[in-house]
Amino acid sequence: MIRVSGLSYHYGAVPILHDLTLDIPRGGVTALVGPNGAGKSTLLGLIARLMSMQAGRILVDDLDVANTPGDVLARKLAILPQASEVAPRLSVSELVSFGRYPHHKGRPSADDRRKVQEALAAFDLTAMAERSLDSLSGGQRQRAHVAMTFAQDTEYVLLDEPLNNLDIAASRSLMKLLCGVAHDHGRTVVTVLHDINYASAYADHIVTLKGGRLGPSGAPADVVSNDMLKSVFGTDAHVVQSGGRTLVQV
Repeated sequence: MIRVSGLSYHYGAVPILHDLTLDIPRGGVTALVGPNGAGKSTLLGLIARLMSMQAGRILVDDLDVANTPGDVLARKLAILPQASEVAPRLSVSELVSFGRYPHHKGRPSADDRRKVQEALAAFDLTAMAERSLDSLSGGQRQRAHVAMTFAQDTEYVLLDEPLNNLDIAASRSLMKLLCGVAHDHGRTVVTVLHDINYASAYADHIVTLKGGRLGPSGAPADVVSNDMLKSVFGTDAHVVQSGGRTLVQV
């Protein structure tokens, strides 16, 4: 479980997060949703210690994020930020192998190579392992980046807007793969999503944020409602039930 207590953060004089206290359950997919500027990426970055804590506390299982050694934390959680620029001539296999660095520190073993192969297979990349990144579609490149994070072999995988710039086919494919990784490999996936329907269709747990403050959280069927859309997103879009799923009409 990721336990956030009294978390506040500001950029200069601008407050971003306000005294957040929440638990992110272990296992499955948790989606962080909310309007632009809600603080979703900041929350994810603080959990991964991409920025320094200012107020509050974050525990990942029994590890205090603020004072856990970096190499220990890197074996507990992995993060894929929004900006993930790498050399385009790298092969898919070379990129994915970067995820093993916290374990081998530059001296890869047979086990590290096996983990890379497992990650390639999990994200349907084995057939293109030797292709360069610049020869791939946007969806394939994004899968390769997520596979690199998966290869780190951590219990927690944090993804910041992994569906950015992906079309509907690539988005659906990636979300299905993430669900498979979470449930079949016992990982906890925490992801920032902009599309409430992807969150509702694929997440086990939703956390809503607005203006740096916590909104409704829980199972999609319990969270996604007309009232939530109005209070969190400021829209009068209508919620419907379709095929056993709770969806938002657009």
